[in-house]
Amino acid sequence: MVSISSEKITLSNGLDVLLHEDHAIPLVAVNVWYHVGSKDEEQGRTGFAHLFEHIMFEGSKHHNSSHFDPLQKAGANLNGSTTPDRTNYWEDVPSNYLELALWLESDRMGFLLDAVDQQRFDIQRDVVKNERRQSYENRPYGMASWEIQEALFPMPHPYHWMTIGSQEDLDAAALEDVKDFFRRYYSPSNSSLAVV
Repeated sequence: MVSISSEKITLSNGLDVLLHEDHAIPLVAVNVWYHVGSKDEEQGRTGFAHLFEHIMFEGSKHHNSSHFDPLQKAGANLNGSTTPDRTNYWEDVPSNYLELALWLESDRMGFLLDAVDQQRFDIQRDVVKNERRQSYENRPYGMASWEIQEALFPMPHPYHWMTIGSQEDLDAAALEDVKDFFRRYYSPSNSSLAVV
């Protein structure tokens, strides 16, 4: 088994920070895990965690445009993903851009909702609905994984629905519904930050 030394610090706001220092290459990996996923949703309001995966790349109060632009200009590789148990955002950046990556992460953690308006919400909801069509509905046997998941995890199991959510729930979602979901789960005390 590989042993990698790390240090864990819990900040006063509840954020768990994991640190590992290695100067072998001039890169740093930043990974933020929000301990929320589709299992935290409720029937009739599915797809919110995955929707936030998209919304959180679209800007925040102090950087009200795409988070991809400044990081990619710095040479970073970045993305996010959502599972039933967590949502994460990661950046691999040249080490001299660590401050930028951490600042953008802190701004979207603390000030995202200031930048989320109806237009931004509608655009990203449409992106997610299109992703659902491409990944499941318009793909041969695409809905098979959906049927398997529902059979493996009958209601009321929190894994019953797919992370991407249902078209009906996404259509019915209101801006205030998703903002309430964010307020409930996207906080430092429900998150972990790894910096390597």
